[in-house]
Amino acid sequence: MSKNWIDTHFHVFNAGVAVEGARYAPQYCAKLSDWMRQAQNVGVARGVWVQPSFLGTDNSLMIDALASHPDKLRGIAVVSPSVDIETLKTLHISGVRGIRLNLSGVSHDIPEWTLSDNIWEAIHSLGWHLEIHTDQGKLPQVLRQIPSDTPLVVDHMAKPLEASASDPTLMALKKHASLAPVYVKLSGAYRLGGVHPETLASLLLSELGPGALLWGSDWPCTNHEAFANFETLIAQAHAWTGAESFEQIMAHNPSRLYWGGGQSQYRQSPP
Repeated sequence: MSKNWIDTHFHVFNAGVAVEGARYAPQYCAKLSDWMRQAQNVGVARGVWVQPSFLGTDNSLMIDALASHPDKLRGIAVVSPSVDIETLKTLHISGVRGIRLNLSGVSHDIPEWTLSDNIWEAIHSLGWHLEIHTDQGKLPQVLRQIPSDTPLVVDHMAKPLEASASDPTLMALKKHASLAPVYVKLSGAYRLGGVHPETLASLLLSELGPGALLWGSDWPCTNHEAFANFETLIAQAHAWTGAESFEQIMAHNPSRLYWGGGQSQYRQSPP
C-alpha cells in the first residue's frame, strides 16, 4: 500500500526510561515495530525518528534503529551545545540529519547555544538543520539568538499566538526564510492552544508556500495519546493542504530534506 509518504516526526521510547530531572517519564513503551505497522498500513513508507527530550543526549536507541533500517529511517538527535564535530560526523554517517532544540516548558534564553560556533559550522558543513520546538508565541525570541542563515525545521505548526499573517511568529518565519531554508511541520494540532489548526495550515501555505511544509504524526502523541490514529491524522493533513499540495508535503519535500544531498539544493523562498 506504500505511497512513499514520509512521517517526519515520531518518537520511540521504553517505559520508565528518562534522564535524571526529566519533566516527563513515559509509563508505556512506544515501539518502532508499532510505528512501522501503523504507518505502513496507511501508506507511510519512511520516517524521521525524533529524539524525545526526556532521553537527553543518549541517542543510542535511535542510532541502533537507523543502522537496522538505513533506507526507511532518518534521525534528529539531541546533543549538548559543546558537542565536538567528530561526534556529529558519526551521527551523520548513521543517518542523523539535524539537531533538535526542545524548549517547551523551559527557558527560551539559550546563550550556551548562541555561543556554540561548532554547532552552527557543523550544521552547514553537514547539510543539517536545527529543529526547534518552543512554547506558544516564543519562536521569535529564539530566532533572535541564532545565526540568521541557520536552516530550520519548526515543530508543531510553529505555535503562534494566533493564525494571522501579522502574528510575530509568522513574521519571524518569513524573515528567516528570506535568508535560509525554513520548513514547518504540520503536526501536533492538539498543542496549539486556542489556535485553529486548519486556519493556521492555510496561512502557512499562503505565507511560506507548499515547498516549506512537512507532515508529522507526532506518534505516539505523548500526553495526547488519544490522537495517535494514523487514518485520522492523514485525513486531517489532506483537509488542511488540499489535493494540489498534499503529495508535495507528504512525499517530495521530506524526501529532498532528509534523503537529498544538502540544504542548498532544495532551498525554496516563500511566495
